[in-house]
Amino acid sequence: MSRSVFSYRRWIGILVKEFIQVKRDRLTFGMIVGIPVLQLLLFGFAINTDPKNLPTVVYAADSSIFSRSFVAALENTGYFKVTSLAPNEAEAQRMIAEGVAQFVVTIPADFSRKLARGERPEVLVEADATDPTAVSNAVSAVQRIAATALTRDLQGVLGRSIPAPPPVDIRVQRRYNPEGVVAYNIVPGLLGTILTMTMILMTGLAITRERERGTFENLLSTPALPIEVMTGKIVPYILIGLIQVALILLAARFVFGVPMQGSLLLLLGVVLIFIAANLTLGIMFSSIARNQLQAMQMTFFFFLPSILLSGFMFPFRGMPEWAQWIGNVLPLTHFLLLVRGILLKGNGLDVLWPQIWPIVAFMLAVILIGLRFYRRTLD
Repeated sequence: MSRSVFSYRRWIGILVKEFIQVKRDRLTFGMIVGIPVLQLLLFGFAINTDPKNLPTVVYAADSSIFSRSFVAALENTGYFKVTSLAPNEAEAQRMIAEGVAQFVVTIPADFSRKLARGERPEVLVEADATDPTAVSNAVSAVQRIAATALTRDLQGVLGRSIPAPPPVDIRVQRRYNPEGVVAYNIVPGLLGTILTMTMILMTGLAITRERERGTFENLLSTPALPIEVMTGKIVPYILIGLIQVALILLAARFVFGVPMQGSLLLLLGVVLIFIAANLTLGIMFSSIARNQLQAMQMTFFFFLPSILLSGFMFPFRGMPEWAQWIGNVLPLTHFLLLVRGILLKGNGLDVLWPQIWPIVAFMLAVILIGLRFYRRTLD
């Protein structure tokens, strides 16, 4: 049969051969099935732009029935979930600085006395507005309950003393980002997402490419120790990561006007830990992958949940518990809290440590997994 005439037999043979090739490449086949399923699960169930049950700390200097009714009215909105009663104001401020609480509600000591006199006591509601989209609906809800929170309690004589305005003056204070500038939240987050993508991808591709070409085995056959080879290959990427960090921070300060309240030296230390965690993950991917395509596929498969479940694009506390559990395993989730805490809140090491140790633990776990999959080609 002439080669110039289209042959269905040849075409079907090539078609069958490609399906067999895809079947043999189990990792690629898994990505073909897994990525759409992962996107459906994340976008369908995990993503929520209207977070509810936000952790709230209450510091009530007045323990009357009126203060309890006000707190109950907050919870009835669905946006607030009282997780702790702070013994003092300093403890409440510590919890909002650490990110343990999204809101702090302070009820003054003369709350019930002013209500009985027909005055309007002030209640301070402080919101962690580092992510303005996460608290916007909750802030709107708290402002709406001022007129109705104490309706059932202020009856009879007390009801006649209710002034024409709402009986409670709720003062909302947006901490760390009072103007609600979205760039203050997004730009520091870009620091983590860019490092995650570039560090893992560059390391995985570079080492896998050398293994494909055989130059990696040539390095191992030299008198250089394996630790010398690996560290010599990793350090350049650390420097590349630091250059990226410098560029992003310069743009954040002078282009977007992001405030930098904390220590840049502390930020540098946190960044180095985060870069090391991503580089170890890239090395692990290069140990598992048989070629550059597989290394790129694994990088994308890890990057997708990282960017969606870390709180970078969508409010972290708006996700269901299972999604938050997965997000807490990812180093990007903790790094975003760290970098925003340093730049916007001015947090110190004592406040940041609860977010540092999960990144270190992730890095150690990845190293152990990578050592198990690592195969040295020379005896």
